[in-house]
Amino acid sequence: MKKYDVVGIGNALVDIEFKVTDQFFEENGVEKGLMTLVDEKRQNALMKVVNTKETKKQCGGSAGNTVIAVSQFGGNSYYCCKVANDDLGQFFVEDLKNSGVDHNLDPNKLEPGITGKCLVMVTSDAERTMNTFLGISQHFSTKDVNEWAIKDSKYLFIEGYLVTSTNSKEAMMHAKKIAEENGVKVALTFSDPAMVKYFKGAFDDVIGHSVDFLFANEEEAMLYTGKDNLMEAREELKKAAKHFVITQGKNGAMIFDGDTFIDIEPYETTAVDSNGAGDMFAGAFMFGITNGHSYASSGKLASMASSKIVSQFGPRLIWHEAKEILARLNP
Repeated sequence: MKKYDVVGIGNALVDIEFKVTDQFFEENGVEKGLMTLVDEKRQNALMKVVNTKETKKQCGGSAGNTVIAVSQFGGNSYYCCKVANDDLGQFFVEDLKNSGVDHNLDPNKLEPGITGKCLVMVTSDAERTMNTFLGISQHFSTKDVNEWAIKDSKYLFIEGYLVTSTNSKEAMMHAKKIAEENGVKVALTFSDPAMVKYFKGAFDDVIGHSVDFLFANEEEAMLYTGKDNLMEAREELKKAAKHFVITQGKNGAMIFDGDTFIDIEPYETTAVDSNGAGDMFAGAFMFGITNGHSYASSGKLASMASSKIVSQFGPRLIWHEAKEILARLNP
């Protein structure tokens, strides 16, 4: 019996989320709709023009949001990450603890430095734009990968944003090797179209012969495969992953279960904030397939959960909301 359903590795970031207008982007030179890596000076400059009284702060990062979702649905999860010994680092550790996620962080032994921050800017069309300063998380390396936790899990979940640095990419490959040598399945998320566009070679290295499960949206799937339509892209993805999900926003998702494609219907919602929708989809889906649900049932759960996330501000459910979604799945 494995202790953990999912062990995640990723960039530990404190998400600072706030609403903006398109004019804000024009005035401050921000490229809308993408995750852009910035230095601390640039991030601080943006913070000076933000109304900090209306910001929402919580521990995050792509894999962080996903393992928290696993925990909220009742699963057991663990997070390998890196934060600094500063106020935001201590906040991150406490927030993980309150979210029921085990981790590799000892609050008494954190290294000096600056904890990574992600400014999440949400416009009225529900699109999210992120400017990220990785801080100490850019030094995430093989020494931050907990081998025993991976061995004692059903799935290793790897965040695609880690491909941006050599040491983090090495950590991805190291963790994947540990998992494969110990019969632990490996899931990877591309995380963002920009990651696929600029780091495709790094993803090829990490994927190797294949991964057990891959999460991608339509744009990422076509960018990675070099195909200009989804039908061709999904066939090409079979070479990289034994199973995969391609999310399609308001059109739902499609799952390849290793044999056939399963269409997952969307749930009607009013979109307010798309931040964290993909992370939530992955977390709900990973909970499902590690707790006895079929691919179709896991996809339905993930679709319900992500539709709830986009209807509210912030990338995380309240605990009772996760229970209510599970109750709808199993009336």
